[in-house]
Amino acid sequence: MTGRPPVTDLATWQKARDELLAREKAHTREGDAIAAERRRLPMVEFDGTVQVVGGNGPVPFLDLFQGRDELVVYKHMWWDGAPHQGQCEGCTHVPWHFDDASYLNARGVSFAVLTVGVWEEVAPFVQFMGYAQPWYSVRGLDEPVGGEMGHLTSYLRDGDRTFLTYSTTGRGCERVNGSLALLDMTVRGRGEAWERHPEGWPEARQAGWFWRSNAAGEPGWGEDTRPVPQWTRPGAVAVQTLGRQGHCH
Repeated sequence: MTGRPPVTDLATWQKARDELLAREKAHTREGDAIAAERRRLPMVEFDGTVQVVGGNGPVPFLDLFQGRDELVVYKHMWWDGAPHQGQCEGCTHVPWHFDDASYLNARGVSFAVLTVGVWEEVAPFVQFMGYAQPWYSVRGLDEPVGGEMGHLTSYLRDGDRTFLTYSTTGRGCERVNGSLALLDMTVRGRGEAWERHPEGWPEARQAGWFWRSNAAGEPGWGEDTRPVPQWTRPGAVAVQTLGRQGHCH
């Protein structure tokens, strides 16, 4: 039978598993070493009094720290004027997988989501999705508060002084998505074309192919699809258009 690993006895499996474990441990140690270098990066000071817009109106960026010394934000892309189903399926995976900052707070770190959408559009979207973490519009603001979206970014506060310390690029946001980490443990993986798959495995597709689906649960990118978690939200119904205009910010 194709499309599955070879079958063996437990002792042979354990030997192969132990060989892979040695590589996994080396990978973990290298990750620890990289994290240590990340903590040594220089910082960039910026104006923490710049105004962002949240549920209570305009507030200084300093307020996002909630009195703590550190802050991690996710910068969520936005399609202006689009209905809920038209918003970014890739950006959905971070706030959907991380909706409780209790452990961060206990460590003295706050969490928030930033987006360049206008607050009048962002607020009903946040309510529809049921997100519990605070969201803010950074419309019209430059880096390191605004700027390019789709990244996790870390900041440090020293009294009234604020500093940019780190920001992800590319696939750096994956560390928040526990579903991807679990899929990486499975035989079929993510089913994406960039992965290395044995001969006979199901045909792989483009990255994120399962992040949108239609009302029947069929994955796709068509006008009748939503980001997958939206189908769990009250009032979510079949759609005919993504309603996207212009460019995703």
